[in-house]
Amino acid sequence: MRIIHGTLRSRTPRLVVAVVSAVTLGLYALPAGAAAAPRYGADTLAAVSAAVDRSGVDGISWYTAPDSGRVVVEVDSTVSTAEIATLKRAVGAHAGALRITRTAGVISPLLSAGDAIYGGNYRCSLGFNAVSGSTYYFLTAGHCGSLASTWYTNSGHTTLIGPTVGYSFPGDDYALVRYDNTSLSHPGGYTLADAYVGESVTRDGSTTGVHSGKVTALNVSVRYSGHPGGRVSGLIQTTVCAEGGDSGGPLYDGSKALGLTSGGSGDCSSGGTTYFQPVREAANAYNVSLL
Repeated sequence: MRIIHGTLRSRTPRLVVAVVSAVTLGLYALPAGAAAAPRYGADTLAAVSAAVDRSGVDGISWYTAPDSGRVVVEVDSTVSTAEIATLKRAVGAHAGALRITRTAGVISPLLSAGDAIYGGNYRCSLGFNAVSGSTYYFLTAGHCGSLASTWYTNSGHTTLIGPTVGYSFPGDDYALVRYDNTSLSHPGGYTLADAYVGESVTRDGSTTGVHSGKVTALNVSVRYSGHPGGRVSGLIQTTVCAEGGDSGGPLYDGSKALGLTSGGSGDCSSGGTTYFQPVREAANAYNVSLL
């Protein structure tokens, strides 16, 4: 097994475009001739976003869309009608500022037991190779780094990569692993960049290989289902599909390094939504340069 273009994988990549389908739950239709729906100011939207955060409902993501004057909340299949009502009650008089949509599947970190990079009983995906001085590292997801102190190239844990030297999760979702095995290569060719809404992007992962889609929102907050306290903010939201084990893999646009796979909902058969930790924040946190 070889590490290629910053990602450890064992399959031939396939390129597909995944599109999310969502049912809108929180829109209010106006009668013919009625006045346009009110726009909410920045202070109100900030207060609404904070109320969504305090609601305690898991299995949701949310971000502020100033262009429409709304806080967009995506809820997964585990979120009940009662919990949607809880979200609206949390917002109170400004419930009209919510735009609630439902996505298929469960919004969760994309962990799995299988192949690629292995730590403990889990597998994840290598993100981007990096260097500091003469020491080589790679970046991956923080929820992966929180679960394993040492990583290997195989499920039998016989070929060492190296230790987790730092991670941040929840809050953020990035980790740094050091190469202690000098026989492993660490190719690169990427430069740090920031994603923008509408950008065409590609993701690589150890489970599903290469898939593409578009960036749909920035600075998104997520509270993952089944992971109490698993709240992450500042994420990139995309239409790229992903599945268990793809966590930590790279999001890029050509040679521009954009993010690390954090979590999502859906799959690569029916499509889904996937969230990414911006890689610039991770590289800056550990003072490493991408290769």
